[in-house]
Formats: sequence, structure tokens, C-alpha cells
Amino acid sequence: MIIIENDEIMLSEENGRVFMAIKSDRYNLKKVDELTRNHPRLKIFNFLALKKAVESGSHDPIELGTWLESMELEISSDKMQALITIYESPNFIQENIERLQTNLQKLLQDNQIIYGVQPLDLLTIKTGKSYIIAKGLSPEKGANANISYLSQAEKTPVINEDGKADYFDMNFLVEIIEGSWLGEKIPPQQGIAGKTIFGEAVPALIGDDFPLKYDTKSAYEVEEIGKTVLRSKTKGVIGEVNGIMTVQKHLVIDGDVGLETGNLKFDGSIQVRGTVMPGYSIVSSGDISIESNEGVHAAELIKSTEGDVFIKGGIFGKGVTKVEAHQNIFVKHANECTLEAKDIIHIGYYSLGATIFCDKLVLDERKGKIIGGKVIAINSIISAYSGNNSERKTELIVQGIDRKILTENAKTKAQEMMKLQEETTKLNFSLSQLNQYKSSISVQQVAVYEQTKQKYNEIQRAVKELDEEIQRILKTLRHTSDYFIDIKREANPGTVIQIGNKYSYLTKQTQGKFKLENGELNV
Repeated sequence: MIIIENDEIMLSEENGRVFMAIKSDRYNLKKVDELTRNHPRLKIFNFLALKKAVESGSHDPIELGTWLESMELEISSDKMQALITIYESPNFIQENIERLQTNLQKLLQDNQIIYGVQPLDLLTIKTGKSYIIAKGLSPEKGANANISYLSQAEKTPVINEDGKADYFDMNFLVEIIEGSWLGEKIPPQQGIAGKTIFGEAVPALIGDDFPLKYDTKSAYEVEEIGKTVLRSKTKGVIGEVNGIMTVQKHLVIDGDVGLETGNLKFDGSIQVRGTVMPGYSIVSSGDISIESNEGVHAAELIKSTEGDVFIKGGIFGKGVTKVEAHQNIFVKHANECTLEAKDIIHIGYYSLGATIFCDKLVLDERKGKIIGGKVIAINSIISAYSGNNSERKTELIVQGIDRKILTENAKTKAQEMMKLQEETTKLNFSLSQLNQYKSSISVQQVAVYEQTKQKYNEIQRAVKELDEEIQRILKTLRHTSDYFIDIKREANPGTVIQIGNKYSYLTKQTQGKFKLENGELNV
């Protein structure tokens, strides 16, 4: 097929291949640009041969390139989109608009494209540019699984304006009975099906599914009318350990912890409706709630290894009482005692001669007082007053964190945990071997089995504790804290303000938010 022939050249096409014969020595490379503009279907790939023929004056035919189709259809691999590219000049399109429209419709029919065809104004398109000519309907993803849990107790002090006895009243524990609703999951929903440009159905996408997180020893799942419900296996109080819903054992002491009960050690939560008598102790894995309005007088130790401690009436420690919590402590007042918590210590009225260790110490911003004693916090201390008119020495210390030491500590604990996990794998294998022959093994072998099982459980507990500590360190490292001591009303003379290794002994009354500015205390 002859594409063009004049006094200078003859351009022909055969099976998509384009040949050129130069007739005139006047033909030059500048005219090639005009040739390609007028014939956009021409795609030159042999430019060196063309250049050589022009420079040498050869009139022999050369293979110049290829002759593109008038329009090209490209279909995406997912069959959801088709692109059309037209390789005709604007003049040609304008003069042959109806024929091109007919060819376009035929091209779509030949390729069986029947869905999502888009209108295309041929008079406005640009030569060689791709346009969407058909678009499928994407499937819609269904709703994700919806999970809800029974709310934990709102462990936030309720502060009344009049400051009466319920100043630090809290609903500390949520008690439940066997079979109680703990949570539920509405399953992920089916989405809406889509359609390809060929009219084929595209399966709908189901929403993401998520598991209910709970302690299988204290709760179970049951299917109820289109949803999965989480229910309690036993009565107790709800708790949360590492983000997992659990029902903890719950010990209720209707009166006092003292001569009738002895010291208490319990795997679960303890609710004491009276007080803890002088010299007696409570150690519990769960939350501890002591609800007497009179508080605690000279008790020896009150310790929660995994939860919080709430003492409604405050502490008169007489220098012997120590309160420890794995997480938070809530107390109305702290008098001559030691408080230690890994998270926040909330004190309602005052701290008098107490020694306190925590991440954050929070007292009432209008009436709270820290008088005497020592507070060592990681992040912050907030109170209305510090010290008193007698200039009693009151040490307020915010340590901050040493990131290098904490990082190394996390690495060390991670290595310890890996070694313990390797040991648990070996012990687990030994237990499975012994368990296969448990019915026929000797008394001595049964003893070995029980010892191995006990060791396995001990190591599992150690792994859990290490993991909790690593997560706590990582959380601290991620948190960029503004370390400060904030005394809202009066910081009296005798107060020691220390942030990191910078400190100041106050000799006059002041107030404000004390922190490091340009490496120095802003006292």
C-alpha cells in the first residue's frame, strides 16, 4: 500500500512494515519531522538507516519502521478497564469522524466489551494519548467484624466541690456472675459484587475478621442469633491483662483484714469492705479495693502484682505501711507511708511525710498538698501546694529517662526472654512425650512429669513478666515527654525542685510549671 508518493519520497506499507525510497537529493532529515507530524501512525525505529540513506544520497528502499493501527485498544489484566489510543492526525479525525466512531464501536464489539463503556469526544482527543473507553464496577468490601466488650470500671476519681467523704469515691470493680455477657462480635459482612468490562461478575469482598481476645480459662464463645457472644465461665470481676479480657477470681471480705482472716495472698482481685488492721498484709494478683471510710492504719503491705490499688479512706502509715501496684494507686491521702506504682499515683487531699515512686503523681489541682517526704517520678508531678509555712523539707524529683540505658535494658530482657522461650519449647516437648505414656509410667516418672510441668508454668510466668516489661520500656521510648513539676497555688520555701540532675532549693514562696529550658531549671 502506497502511503505517500511525491517528487522527493515514496512511503509504502506492507504487513505493518513501512518502507521509504528517497527520490530526490533535496530530501533532508528536517523533513522527517514534518512527515511524522502529518502521519502519526508512522513509528520510526530505523533512524540510523534513514540518516545514512539521506547522507549518502542512496535511492534504494529502506525499512523505516512500522505502521500503527488507526486505533489501539489496551485491556487491563484484571479486565476492569480498557484504554483507547488513536493514531490519526487531528485533520484526519475531523474529516473522518463518523467512520472513526463506527470503527471504535466495532473494535469494542469485536473484543466483547459490553459494560461500562465511557463516552469519548473524538474531536477533543489528542493524537497518541490514551483515554479510558470502558470501566468496570469494582466490588465493594463489606463491613469489618464489629467487636465490643463489657466496659471496665471507670477508675477515675470523682471530685466534689464540697470535698466531703465521697471526695475519692470510685466504682472500682465490676462484678459479674456466671454466664454474664462479656462482649460480642458481629461477623464481617459480605460486600457488593462488581462487574468487568466484559460483563462478568466479580465476587464481593467480605470485610476483615478479628478475633475476640479473652482468657479461655475464664470465658467462652457461643453463637447467638447471627453473632458470637463472649460469656463468663464463672463469677468474679472483669479485668484486662495485656489487652485480653479476663474474669478474675474475686475475694470479698465483708469486714476487716485482721485477726480473723490473717494475712491474705490471693490469685485474683480482693475487695475489703472494712480496713486492713495494723501489721496485716494483702498481696493479690488482681485489683485491690479497700472501702472503709476510715482508711488504713499502720498496715504492713498492700500489693497488687498485676493491677491497681484503691484505698477509699486514705493511709495513716506510721512509717510502716507500704503500698505497691503494678499499674496505678488511688488514695484519698497518704500519711507517713511508702507508695510505689509503675504508672500513675492519684492522691486526693494530701501527702504528708510519704515516700513515693511512680511514673506520674497527680494531686487535686485546687486543694492537693505535698508536705514533707520525697517524691520520685519519671515524668511529672502535679499538685496545688508543696511544703508548708514551717519550711518543711519536701523533695520533688522528676528523673526523666535515659534512652540509652532503657534501650540496652530492653535488649537484655529480650535476650533473656528468647532463652526462656527456647527452654519452654524443650520442656513442652518433654511434657508431650511423658503425657503419651502417663497411664503406664512409674511413680518416679509421674513425679518427674509434675516437676517438669511446674517448671514449665514458672518459666511461662517469667516470659510473660519479661514481655510486659519490654512493652513498657518500648512505650516509654516512643513517648516524648515534657518532664515537669507543676505547683498550681504555692510552692513554699523548703521545697526541693529537681528535674534530671538540675535542682533548686526554694527560699521563697513561688508557683508555676518547673521544667528544663535550654538545659537549666526555670525556677
